[in-house]
Amino acid sequence: MEITEESLAGTGADPSQAEMETSQLMSTLKGKVEAIIYAAEEPVTIDQMANALKDVVDVPVPEADPDSKKKPPKDPKLAALKDAIRNAIHEISHEFSLGDRGIEVRQVAGGYKLATKPEHHDVVRAFAKSLKPPVRLSLQALETLAVIAYKQPVTLPEINEIRNVDSSAVIGTLIDRKLITTAGRKDVVGRPILYKTTKDFLLRFGLKDVNELPSVEEFEKLGAGTDQGDLFTGPAADATGVPDVPEEAEEEAAPEAGDLEPAQ
Repeated sequence: MEITEESLAGTGADPSQAEMETSQLMSTLKGKVEAIIYAAEEPVTIDQMANALKDVVDVPVPEADPDSKKKPPKDPKLAALKDAIRNAIHEISHEFSLGDRGIEVRQVAGGYKLATKPEHHDVVRAFAKSLKPPVRLSLQALETLAVIAYKQPVTLPEINEIRNVDSSAVIGTLIDRKLITTAGRKDVVGRPILYKTTKDFLLRFGLKDVNELPSVEEFEKLGAGTDQGDLFTGPAADATGVPDVPEEAEEEAAPEAGDLEPAQ
């Protein structure tokens, strides 16, 4: 089924209004569908997208054809939404199929995924090889990084007091990973070194500046819902279409075991 002026006619809208509503609906739906496909790590199905959008996008339900021998769907509104999503994917695929676009929508394992076009694989592989290996941090390192992010500039004794444990080794790890740096010395007895986060920290978290840090509660939920070693292991979506790096190459790029604290 296509979302057309005729399908909107049942709403009582005149043809020009129906045409405008159709255009606005499809434009909104296309953007949301494209965003979902991009963000999903695995191929995303029509059903998954419909479940995510059913309370967000209001798709008109066409009038049932009394002469049709097809069994009417159990949920006409959900069925109309799925048809609209299929139409949106078709339009997105057509737009990406143009010669000047570098990515395309692929149908993979019953779902849809964004990937680079085959003619661009070589340049993407070369770029991927130039990237830094993923940063893997222990739970202790994540805790220390959180303290520095929210309390910066902060000294080692202050960090130790908050965590109730010596964080000297973890500080070295975070400096090696370029996630924190020194920020001068505090004007107190002993003049301890102050620490703050770096530009690399902002890049890893996708933040404009430290003012965009989530609340402490949100940060704790983020940590609770993420495997402790995987917080900095690359982008949320794989849009390259390039095969994974072989295990041998990953081992060569991996940091030495002594560089990181063992995860508890």
